This record gives sequence, C-alpha cells and structure tokens, in this order.
Amino acid sequence: MTNIKAPDATVAVRTQDTQEEQQAPSKLRAAARQFGVVWSNTKARIGIVILGVFVVVALAAPLLAPYGASQNGFARSADATWVHWMGTTAAGEDVLSQIIYGARISVLVGAVAGLLSTLVAVAIGLSWGYVRGWVAEVIGFVVNLFLVIPGLPLMIVIAAYLQNGGIAVIIAVIVVTGWAWGARVLRSQTQSLRSRDFVTAAQFSGDGATRIVFREILPNMTSLIVGSFFGAATSAILAEAGLEFLGLGDSSIVSWGTILYWAQNSNALLTGQWILLFAPGLCIALLAMSLTLINFGVDAVSNPRLREGARRKRKEASA
Repeated sequence: MTNIKAPDATVAVRTQDTQEEQQAPSKLRAAARQFGVVWSNTKARIGIVILGVFVVVALAAPLLAPYGASQNGFARSADATWVHWMGTTAAGEDVLSQIIYGARISVLVGAVAGLLSTLVAVAIGLSWGYVRGWVAEVIGFVVNLFLVIPGLPLMIVIAAYLQNGGIAVIIAVIVVTGWAWGARVLRSQTQSLRSRDFVTAAQFSGDGATRIVFREILPNMTSLIVGSFFGAATSAILAEAGLEFLGLGDSSIVSWGTILYWAQNSNALLTGQWILLFAPGLCIALLAMSLTLINFGVDAVSNPRLREGARRKRKEASA
C-alpha cells in the first residue's frame, strides 16, 4: 500500500511568501507605469513641478525664510529693500518670511482636508452605489441634502460658530462641507462596476459585501479616487484662504489667508503696499492651479482616449 505524505507546511508558507514577493514588484511597476502616464502629460508635468516647489518651500521654511514668521522688530509698512525683499507689514513683520511660512498651512490643509474628504466620499460613495433598498435611499437623502445646501454659506456659518478654534476646526469645516460631490461621482462608477462579471463571480463565491466593495470594486477606481483627492485638495486650499481672509479662522497663525486679512485691515492698497495682496493671492492661485493641472494627467490614466489623442497630436506636431 502506497503511503501518501501530507504536504509540508513550510513549503506552503514559502510558496505564499514567494507569491507575495512576486506581487510586490508588479504593483510597483503598475504604479510607475501610471505615474509615467501622468508625467507624459505636459500640463500635469508643469503642475507636478509647481506643487513640488511649494512642498519643498513648506518643508524647508525655517531654512529658506530670512526671518521668523512673527518677528516684528522692523520698521512698519516699509517698502521693498535689499534687507526686506517684499517690504514689511503694518506690524513690522517681513513679508517674504510670512509668504514662505504661509505655504505650510496651505499645503497642510490641502493634504489633510483633501485626504479626509476623499476618505469620507469613498466610504459613502461606494456603499451608496453597491447597496440597494431603503439603506441606499437614506444615504441618497443625506448626500442630496449636503449637495443642495450652498457650500460657502454653510462653511461661513459653521466657522463663525466655532471661531478661533484653530486650524483643526477649519479642516473639519472643509471636510464636513466638501465630501458630497465626490461621493456622488464614486457612486455612479460603483453602480457601473456592480454589474460586471468579476463582481457577480465574487457574489456567487460567497464573498461579503464589504470584501466585494473594498477588494473587487475599489481597486478599479484608483484613478478616479486620486482625481477626487486633487479636486478636494484644491477646494480645501481655496476654502481655507477664503475663511481666513474673512477673519473666521485663527488670525494669530501665519498663512496666506491671514496675510490677506491683515493687509485688508491695514488698508494695504491705500498705503501702496499692493505686494501684501498680490503675493499671497498669486501663491494661492498657483498652488490651486498646480493641483488642477495634475488632474489632467490623472484623467489620462482613467481615460485611454485622452492618451490616444495626446499621442496623435504629438505625431502630427513632429510630422
């Protein structure tokens, strides 16, 4: 009688480890390929460079700024000189140093508020698109309620009620008012993927709804989610600057919005210090524009037709 030996457990573990090691490089190659698609887009490439400059400035602000952000021992409302390239504020602070340090708040708010808004939109949008019945109707009612309410007045009301709560309150206000549009877009895509064969196969194999949503549907929406993040980050940066400019944030911190707020209070235009309004406004516009430009490249990842059109234009230009 032939003895049948049971497979060694260590062999199975080694096989599993080998499969995981093989999957890791493939994921890295896929991510590198998608980044290459984004980088091949001229608009996205310009946006990545601009965003990279702002991130470097924000991280290296103590090294790049000639003075401290709140150092106010200089002449008040002075014009630009070799010592103060952009002049000083009405409180005797160096404008260039404040512009450099102000990048920290905008980059932080854009990253954190954009990420949190996207996470809320992903969780609600995917659940709303997959489930059916009264649960979907309740989620739809809540989402539509947030869509109907004007975002800016709602932010102003909440921020005014929670005034001087710090940058955390500003981020919370932006997240509460900024997730609904992303959730609706993701819901539409989830409904489209719900009827695909791989989702049906997962349902017949006995997988639960949570596993199907986050292991089967979610990976096929990566580019859409990334695009939603950049859109949410752009809205967050503009919203933070707007609330700070209206005096609804923490006026003691140094950000581009608070620079505009104090410039307005000191009548900067009447005193000829237009740089106090122009410099932070230009930085806000450039940072928001960089995220919008990157979104063009992200759209090319999810829409192959855009890539084909770009290749056709390059061939026609080179011909």
